[in-house]
Amino acid sequence: MEKVRAGIVGGAGYTGGEMLRILINHPNVEISFVHSSSNAGNHVYDVHTDLFGDTDLKFAAELAYNIDVLFLCVGHGDARKFLEANPIPDHIKIIDLSQDFRLLPNAKLKTKNFIYGLPELNREAIKQAGNIANPGCFATCLQLGLIPLASKGLLNSEVHITATTGSTGAGQSPSATTHFTWRNDNLSVYKAFEHQHLNEIGQSLKQLQPAFGKAINFIPYRGDFTRGIIASTYLDTDLSEADALKLYHQYYDAHPFTHVTSRDIDLKQIVNTNKCFIQVKKHGNKLLIISILDNLLKGASGQAVQNMNLMFGLDEKAGLKLKATGF
Repeated sequence: MEKVRAGIVGGAGYTGGEMLRILINHPNVEISFVHSSSNAGNHVYDVHTDLFGDTDLKFAAELAYNIDVLFLCVGHGDARKFLEANPIPDHIKIIDLSQDFRLLPNAKLKTKNFIYGLPELNREAIKQAGNIANPGCFATCLQLGLIPLASKGLLNSEVHITATTGSTGAGQSPSATTHFTWRNDNLSVYKAFEHQHLNEIGQSLKQLQPAFGKAINFIPYRGDFTRGIIASTYLDTDLSEADALKLYHQYYDAHPFTHVTSRDIDLKQIVNTNKCFIQVKKHGNKLLIISILDNLLKGASGQAVQNMNLMFGLDEKAGLKLKATGF
């Protein structure tokens, strides 16, 4: 089988770096180019120093069109601008990691239609898609905790969520809230009740449960660690714990990266993997759902490669059998 030829735009950032780390070791992929205007001519390992010894690739200033798939690892708002300035032939599949095409009113650009790329929700559509809008990191973590209930029309109360993300969730560009001396030994709330990922979460839940109209009360926290998201979600339900676990197990039985348990879970189990772990517990009439994932992998680049695997008929887990940090 011929290898899938991949191009990466925005290869110098966190998601671009993770994309490189995965694709360099992917058995079915050949990286044709890595685009970065500011780093053109430099070796990839000049920026991603851990890749020294793994690749001699250099950043390119120009695009090439002898590829099968293009990953857009650029900032929010920049993907649409890039595609408007650089028309990509329709035979090249696009996987965009920004938020530009996630919401249905914006999921089209001229002849290109974008499918929302949450495999646990849209796997069959992804297999047939020409272009993918990769979900956000918080959105992935929270949706995976809720969509089994929505699939059975069981979201019948307000949803309350608290979630904490690592500093890499803010991107590579330095800011006051990513500076080590501020972030270390610190914890803070941001965008309470109005985080941008709420829109895509609501869109997906209504895809499964059209009548859902309850509030999703979301409090995001900045954590003093590098990577990972842990979310605690609770809501009212008449389901017993046993029935809830059965529902979640059945929903995710065919999905290789999402795993359900009643045991306690922690971030080190999933950091540096493409897995999402979900813990389901009942407390009185409240169902508590804990979901955890790596924001740069299952929440970004890993999920993008998972989508690519589905689009090209590859093993869904190809290139993504990654080792957790463990300790």
